[in-house]
Amino acid sequence: MQINNLIPRTKNKKTMIVGRGGKRGKTSGRGGKGQTARAGNKKRPELRDFIKRVPKLRGRGKSSLKSFVVKPIAINLDFIEKIFKDGDTVSEKTLIEKKGITTFEGRVPHVKILSVGDLTKKLSFEGCKVSKEARMKIEKAGGTIK
Repeated sequence: MQINNLIPRTKNKKTMIVGRGGKRGKTSGRGGKGQTARAGNKKRPELRDFIKRVPKLRGRGKSSLKSFVVKPIAINLDFIEKIFKDGDTVSEKTLIEKKGITTFEGRVPHVKILSVGDLTKKLSFEGCKVSKEARMKIEKAGGTIK
């Protein structure tokens, strides 16, 4: 055993280095005099700046112009022509079964039928909103709307 191999039981306590020398520098961890040392010192709370950055959520979310009413999904007649056979009933549930639409957050969305395209099949529509021109085309093809 040699002296350089000995390990002390307790480590030496480090003394706080004061002043200019050593690692702590000029103020030795005691802070500067600056703004906090002056009369009338009022530092702006940092938390207030974070709160100001958060968008105002006063019941309407970020956009106060956004409507409360959920808009229906628009489906054209030419799309219905492809999916359904003659004599079928078109509803929100049958559209989900045929994978024409998907559920939104676990709920069945509202559907509105638009008049883009032509309809040759005799279909019955249930529980769907229908535009005026689409209603005319459906009735012309011999379909019904409930």
